[in-house]
Amino acid sequence: MPIFTAAIPLSLYIHIPWCVRKCPYCDFNSHQMKGSLPEEIYVAALLDDLEQNHHLIQDRTIRTIFFGGGTPSLFSGEAIERILKGIADRVTLDTQIEITLEANPGTVDQVRFRDFRQAGINRLSLGIQSLQNDKLKALGRIHDSESAMQAITIAKEAGFDNFNLDLMYGLPDQSIEDALQDITMALHFAPTHLSWYQLTIEPNTFFHHQPPPLPTDDITWEMAQAGLSLLTKSGFEQYEVSAYTKNNQPCKHNLNYWKYGDYLGIGAGAHSKMTDKSSGNILRFSQVKNPRDYLDRDKRHAIQMNKITAEECIFEFMLNALRLTNGIPSSLFSARTGLSLDHLAAKLMTAKQRGLLSDDPTFIRPTELGRRFLNDLVEMFLP
Repeated sequence: MPIFTAAIPLSLYIHIPWCVRKCPYCDFNSHQMKGSLPEEIYVAALLDDLEQNHHLIQDRTIRTIFFGGGTPSLFSGEAIERILKGIADRVTLDTQIEITLEANPGTVDQVRFRDFRQAGINRLSLGIQSLQNDKLKALGRIHDSESAMQAITIAKEAGFDNFNLDLMYGLPDQSIEDALQDITMALHFAPTHLSWYQLTIEPNTFFHHQPPPLPTDDITWEMAQAGLSLLTKSGFEQYEVSAYTKNNQPCKHNLNYWKYGDYLGIGAGAHSKMTDKSSGNILRFSQVKNPRDYLDRDKRHAIQMNKITAEECIFEFMLNALRLTNGIPSSLFSARTGLSLDHLAAKLMTAKQRGLLSDDPTFIRPTELGRRFLNDLVEMFLP
């Protein structure tokens, strides 16, 4: 049986599946809104979902909460407050808990931001994607540059001093200068965190069936390096493949993913990874994806838990941990998986010999070459 050497941190993810319009690149479980949102019954379903899985939480403390989607900012502040109060009535929350809500600039106003802040949200993640209108149009976004900048301004006025701006690069017909202009404009608003990630074409998306004209791989690589340089000079630290923080304010929720912590997901299509320390099993399960089915109590509770094998566990751990720029202590492998580091020894040695991992027995850290060829490095740990 696996032996866990430390308490495993626990996060809560809440999925709000509706959006105004499905973006052509999006492969998340999001559904275009038709008519009014069923806020009241969805809030009730979320809390029922939490109660049904309470046995997995027991007396553990929730360290972070993240509202994702879809577009969580479509919900009213009152609905978000009812969700958070219902959670606090059922589980123990960390006194320094980070509570993040994703917001679309096209769905918010000053009153709503104030309501979110009053409800208990203490971190915002704004899906800007670009601050250039032609790029936003190509991405199928519902907001323009002006409304994006206005959303950032009113978020700050509402009291959000810890916020993330989502930006994408490698966009249709985007030049390196275009990408750097987006960063420069975003920095003007003094965010504490930037998510700057490459547009990828995923299966089952509109862009997959009708691919847009994207920059070449060489230009995209130069774009990434130029952006990294600009952000570094501006005082930001890259702590993960696509995440940058200033003044040491990383996204604690996402860090828990990368460090292979536990998370319970509630909401339509939400995924969970939970560790049962009594049995040594690491479990994965997800809720039904269709919101209509999720609102049906019988279908919502018809979920199947899958035990992760040791081989799967090794790969999952490395898939996540290798995204971190500074790597992780070698001891974290056993603390999170319950497995001996001996399970990794041979593959770690091979990766080091190829120059993809640093030669440090106390840390698992990708080298600059390893970060550039991260997919190749991760594949070395496949079962």
